[in-house]
This record gives sequence, C-alpha cells and structure tokens, in this order.
Amino acid sequence: MENITIEALYDLTHTIAADYLRKFVYPWEALRGISDLILALGEKLDPSEYDRPAEHVWVHKSANVFPSAYLGAPCIIGANTEVRHCAFIRGSALIGENCVVGNSVELKNVILFDNVQTPHYNYVGDSILGYKSHMGAGSITSNVKSDKSLVGVRCDGKRIETGLKKMGAMLGDFVEVGCNSVLNPGTIICPHSNIYPTSCVRGVVPEESIWKNDGVIIRKTR
Repeated sequence: MENITIEALYDLTHTIAADYLRKFVYPWEALRGISDLILALGEKLDPSEYDRPAEHVWVHKSANVFPSAYLGAPCIIGANTEVRHCAFIRGSALIGENCVVGNSVELKNVILFDNVQTPHYNYVGDSILGYKSHMGAGSITSNVKSDKSLVGVRCDGKRIETGLKKMGAMLGDFVEVGCNSVLNPGTIICPHSNIYPTSCVRGVVPEESIWKNDGVIIRKTR
C-alpha cells in the first residue's frame, strides 16, 4: 500500500500545505484539519501580497476572481489563480498557484496543489488534487456513500478503514480525469494516470495507468 501514501502521490514542493501533509501517511488523514490549516496559514500571509476581502478569506493580489464568484471562509487563493464566473467556494478550500476554478465549479474542504485545473462544472469535495491534475468538464468527486456508511479504501485486495463519512478522491500529480466521470468515495488515482470520459471509478488506479470505460485498467506504454 506504499503507492497510496502522501509521499508516493504528491510532490510537496508544489503546495503551501507541505509541512501539514508531512504529518500524515495517507492523504485522507489530512481532511479533518484543512479548515484549521487554512486559518493558521492565512494569518501568516504577507498583507502586501494578499488581499483580505472577507474574514478568513485570503486572495493573492495577482489572482483573478470574477465578481460573480462566491468565496466562503476559510479559503486561500494563490498567485495567478483564476476563479471564474459563478464559482462556488463553500469554504475550507486551499487553492494553490496558477490554478483554474471554473464556471459553476463547487469546492468544499479541499487542497488543490499548484497548477490544478477544475475548469467546467466540477464538484470537488473532501478531496486532495495533486500538482497539474485536471478534471474534465462535468467530472465530479462523490464524497458520501449512498448508505451513509463510513468510507473505506480498497487496495491490494484489502480494505483500509478511513473512519470518515465524507471522503471524495485523492488525485496524484499529473492525473487527467475525462469529462463527465464520477470518482466514487474513497477513489485514489496515482500519478500520471488517465481516466476515460464518462467513467464510474472506484478503488485505486495505479501509477501511469489508464482506466477505461468498462473499468479495465491498462498500463501506459511509452
């Protein structure tokens, strides 16, 4: 199960949450503390670089936030990030540099590493998205099971109990998610992997793999 640790999934040089994430082995262990993390980080941000349009909301002066976007506290929006028309940041969102939060996208209790793109009609909740990961149009993270039971992660034929009722997806660095895909609770997609459009994904997708529409996983060829 070493392939689903924070160390295996993420290059921590691409997030200001690095020191916080290093406290944990698995990424879902970090979900409970995102709100407190943002509050602690926000108070240390340089006011000459960050605006504070509302209490516990910090926006880098180089970021482009459309007037129709909603910024719920607490949140941090990094340098050169674009938050587009009618984006709904519900709160507990740590958004890195050079990110795109697009039209009608909803974020809640998330860490977005630098250069993450959620550009069109995405829902991302209780999730961590690694460096240069990309959510295709209409793709979402489903963060609650239909029977409301606690989420488990299935890896190597074993089930790891998370103790969480809400857990979306953990996307490693350079992951590409195809349009209109659903990432079911507890999904982990390892770095450099691709998800076919309209997929319904669950479990662990190994590094440098392709998840096809019928759930078949194949290794990428160079």
